[in-house]
Amino acid sequence: MGLKSRLAHAWNAFTNQDVETRMMSYADAVSFGHRPDQTRRSWSSERSIISSIYTRLCIDVAAIDIRHIRLDDDGRYQEDIDSGLNQCLTVEANVDQAARAFRMDIAMTMFDRGVAAIVPVETTLNPNVTGSFDITNMRVGEVVAWMPQHVKVRLYNERTGKHEDITVAKSFCAIVENPLYAVMNEPNSTLQRIIRKLNLLDAVDEQSASGKLDIIIQLPYVIKSESRRQQAEQRRRDIEVQLQGSKYGVAYTDGTEKITQLNRPAENNLLAQIEFLVEMLYGQLGLTEEVMNGTADEKAMLNYNARTIEPIMTAIVEAMRRTFLTKTARTQGQSIDFFRNIFKLVPVENIADFADKMSRNEILTPNEIRVILGIKPSKDKQADKLQNSNMPQPNPLNRPDAGQALPVGSHRLPPHRVALPRPAPSGAGRQPIQEGVSQNGS
Repeated sequence: MGLKSRLAHAWNAFTNQDVETRMMSYADAVSFGHRPDQTRRSWSSERSIISSIYTRLCIDVAAIDIRHIRLDDDGRYQEDIDSGLNQCLTVEANVDQAARAFRMDIAMTMFDRGVAAIVPVETTLNPNVTGSFDITNMRVGEVVAWMPQHVKVRLYNERTGKHEDITVAKSFCAIVENPLYAVMNEPNSTLQRIIRKLNLLDAVDEQSASGKLDIIIQLPYVIKSESRRQQAEQRRRDIEVQLQGSKYGVAYTDGTEKITQLNRPAENNLLAQIEFLVEMLYGQLGLTEEVMNGTADEKAMLNYNARTIEPIMTAIVEAMRRTFLTKTARTQGQSIDFFRNIFKLVPVENIADFADKMSRNEILTPNEIRVILGIKPSKDKQADKLQNSNMPQPNPLNRPDAGQALPVGSHRLPPHRVALPRPAPSGAGRQPIQEGVSQNGS
């Protein structure tokens, strides 16, 4: 491409804007210094270790894929359905969130508020008229009011850039309740008690680190009259002026005056109570310190995934399945399910043994194993077949008798072990020797 052609087809985000884009009125659009659609945690959990627990759980929940799938007649996974709902769950939920960020938003809202509402914002058809609609845009909102058949949801409107309260039917939005609600969201639950204790501890720390001296000056005279009280107040101001004007904060007093300092560290059992409650919370959530700092072994991670992550994911997909799929769609084999990559827990030193067992037992093809390892698939056709390469293969395609049945107790040899015909012995073609007659006729 020549220089003239490159200049003619060049595009720049700053220079190639039309007049309407550059002259757009600021009254028509709202701008923010931060992302307005991002889920904000409640103020009570912002300054505590609870946010780290929320983040750890949300990351592990978002790492599991959710898909719109089709099941066979036996209820087993058959294939992914190419639909707008599947695009929202696997690629892009809305203009601001990819699929992983959308799953993390569901988990964060559910942990912090106790209930999360997944609302289809844009559909192909009117859901009030027909149930045969497809979802093209989804958002996560907070339920602010409950009604018998409807809920009021605080949802981010990407057209106006504001959070708005809308009323939707319960049959239209998926309402996901936290399975650990009694542990995390009840007013007197373990987590809420930890939050209150941490807020008290923060208040004590701020008070002790406020910069005040908290001292008492004992004067050598009794302060009962008004003149003595004014004299004591003047003495207090003199010491304050000395400390403020001194470079190192040094002041002098009379030899008969006595100073007592009060800003000693407060002795309380808040920290011991918090440590006890945190340990109790870890046990109730199925968490351990090893899981939090990333040093847990395979057994600990399996227990954590089975006791904590699996109930959360089941609650999410069940809410989506019962809301977004009609009875007719479920009868046709459509479903929504989650898929966890269990091979992430396999150590590197066990990869070879894992690949051998999966291939030998005809569970995974070599190309599927290569994809798990992050290697591009092989172009060899044998790499896409479920077969045990360590055993002789029956009915090879290049044999003329591939479709013939073998007698019981027999087997075919692989091509490299096929028995070749033996050469004819010397004297072949002679007449057979009769019994009792020699070769020379005697």
